[in-house]
Amino acid sequence: MPSQRPPAWTLVSLRPRGGHEGMRRAAIAQGARLLALSPWALRPRADADSAQALARALEARALVFTSPAAVRAAAALRPLRPRPGQHWLAVGEGTARALRRAGVAGVTAPARMDSEGLLALPALAAAGSVGLVTAPGGRGMIAAALAARGVPLQRADVYERVPLPPSPAALARLRALAPPACVALSSEQALRVVLEQWPAEAGAALRRCAVAAASERLARVAAAHGFASVAVAGSPRPAALAATAGALAATA
Repeated sequence: MPSQRPPAWTLVSLRPRGGHEGMRRAAIAQGARLLALSPWALRPRADADSAQALARALEARALVFTSPAAVRAAAALRPLRPRPGQHWLAVGEGTARALRRAGVAGVTAPARMDSEGLLALPALAAAGSVGLVTAPGGRGMIAAALAARGVPLQRADVYERVPLPPSPAALARLRALAPPACVALSSEQALRVVLEQWPAEAGAALRRCAVAAASERLARVAAAHGFASVAVAGSPRPAALAATAGALAATA
């Protein structure tokens, strides 16, 4: 049998440690190899204060979960059981699926899978109180917008992002990265960790890549950080990011 052709280009994933598998499958479907770089690990919180904050958040009229990791960490602290009249909202479809797996039916997610899309949902606009289940850090846009609306907010930080230094192997793969290569960008924070906390050679190597950004905002972030070739995928889904990246690689 003839041997398979080697991958023609490289997709760079900045997902958390242990979170690259979906991106790997999407890369293979686009004829790419995956370079998995993890700027951080996700660590659930299991302390009493976090459990109490979650219990208070779950009393709100609307519940907002900002990621699948938030769902998993919350479900490990206590069962997730909607109350009559509550609205359970997810920032994206991946988070909505995680809630359904945790036993929550009737989850609402915006078509535009980001903070702006979630804030535009009618159920959130009409909420008398909101429980925000999330992690420290991030843009803070949801909490700030709700505060500006005068909505009572109970925040529960149920997991945290722990920055990771690059391994020598990761740095070596970055140094050896040859075009065409494209970064799948779905997190501004992840990009900042690599560019600002990893050795300068890592950032220099990454900036030689094109960028497939999950949103217009992230495309602007990438351009501001010096990336020359940027395209908008319009979705944080691995398949959408990889398809956009593949189109960029084909023109490199």
